[in-house]
Amino acid sequence: MVATFRRHTLAGEMLVLQLAIVVVVLLAVAAVSLAQSEATFNRVEGRRVGALAEQLAANPLVRNQLPRPAPEQTLGPLLHSTLVQSGVTSVTVADASGRAVTSTDPTVIGDPLPLGPGVTGGRGWSGEVTWDGGHELVAQVPVLGATSGDLGRTLGIVMIGERSPTVWQRLGGASSYLLAYLGIASGLGLAGSWLLARRVKRQTLGLEPREIAGLAEHREAMLYGIAEGVVALDPQQRVTLVNEVGRRLLDLPEACVGRTLADLGIEGRLRDVLTGTGRDMAGRHDQVVVRNGRVLVMNRMTVTKDGRPLGSVTTLRDRTELARLEREIGSFRSSSELLRAQAHEFANQLHTISGLIQIGEQDEVVRYIRTLTRRRQSLDMTIGRRVRDTAVAALLMAKSSLAAERKVTLRISDSTALGRLAPEDAADVATVVGNLVDNAVDAAAGAGPGGHEAWVEVALRQDAASVEIAVRDSGPGVAPELAQEVFTHGFTTKAAAEGERGIGLALTRLVCERRGGEITVTNTPDGAEFTARMSVSHPVEAVAEGAAR
Repeated sequence: MVATFRRHTLAGEMLVLQLAIVVVVLLAVAAVSLAQSEATFNRVEGRRVGALAEQLAANPLVRNQLPRPAPEQTLGPLLHSTLVQSGVTSVTVADASGRAVTSTDPTVIGDPLPLGPGVTGGRGWSGEVTWDGGHELVAQVPVLGATSGDLGRTLGIVMIGERSPTVWQRLGGASSYLLAYLGIASGLGLAGSWLLARRVKRQTLGLEPREIAGLAEHREAMLYGIAEGVVALDPQQRVTLVNEVGRRLLDLPEACVGRTLADLGIEGRLRDVLTGTGRDMAGRHDQVVVRNGRVLVMNRMTVTKDGRPLGSVTTLRDRTELARLEREIGSFRSSSELLRAQAHEFANQLHTISGLIQIGEQDEVVRYIRTLTRRRQSLDMTIGRRVRDTAVAALLMAKSSLAAERKVTLRISDSTALGRLAPEDAADVATVVGNLVDNAVDAAAGAGPGGHEAWVEVALRQDAASVEIAVRDSGPGVAPELAQEVFTHGFTTKAAAEGERGIGLALTRLVCERRGGEITVTNTPDGAEFTARMSVSHPVEAVAEGAAR
């Protein structure tokens, strides 16, 4: 047979512990009570036996009979009378040498008394002695001569003793109230233990200590075993829990638990997402936040219990590399869109040429082809003269076709002058240009028909160590209160109009800041103008000042 043992519950363990504490306290109280009882006995009885001994030593009969032969015959009745009247244990009279001459206990006659210090010199003394096989509290007083012949001389010693009660005798005398105290204390301990156990049960959601320990171990394993960051806040915006990944992603100090977000210096967009107080938090779960060069996707959930808010738990995922891959994929998607737009444009032109041929307008075909050729050569020559970097020039020419498909004119500013760049510089410049042009085309095309031409103008300016990119559009512009928020939150121009949020401009800002530059937005009479600046290495080929003329 396999014996099974039932574990004690939290309430049972607390009850046993409380009762054990009550018993220990009662034993300590009993010990203190016994000590106090002994001290009280010594003080009260010591005074009583001392007064009796002084009274007996001053008795004229004792003074007269003690120096005479056989004093026990005359003093015996007096000693027994004193014993009966006072209720003491023993009364003994000794001679000047300290040997008992008479006593209420005949067995001690002739035995030396256990004298205290200074008694033979004429001083009284009281204390505890072991006498006649017992422990007594005694008072010893010298009998002094009163006649002229022996005035002041010690004639003998009177000793009166009161036997000290034993521990069991004292406990027997106090057993009634000690048992009452034990019963009352046990009842109070039992009731208090039960109430305390109920309260602890309620606060621990009915879990036993071993279950709580198991949950704590599982929580630690889960928090520190997942690749995502976790941050928990209480209703006062204090950090109550954060794992190592979350602390690293948010760049928090090690001693951050228990501190508020304000103490940790968390402000702006990140604070809004963690507390759920932003304007766009309602109904949205995944939020994009840029923190210290990282693109974080955060999901916040509110925690409640019985309708009472307990705080919130936010998970964080580092999507920096994913954002970079999405950007690269976006560039391929953009290229495919550009190719599709060009193919669509060429197909329309071919259809026009085919139709002219079918109706026999050969001369009109020639004029149409010459017009298309001059327009393409004009655009290619304009971009080619002003933008010597082939990657950026190809991007702008492709973007012009995409803009034309959306009935937006892409213009190159007369002040544009860009030389050939190093490959890594050209990639970043093309990323910024492409993103800003896409946002500008979205804004210009989304402005809707209003009797005005939709256009986007690009200006590229370069000096020895930096490149400035300015993109203007004929769109509705950016609201003044969103002038900086668009970069923090990841707005795009289209997002600003529709209220949805992205990360395009936030990533553009990261590229500029990584190269020691910046990006700003201002409103012009026609629309919005985004200006980006970034440092580059020495250009492979510089552009002359008059190359754009």
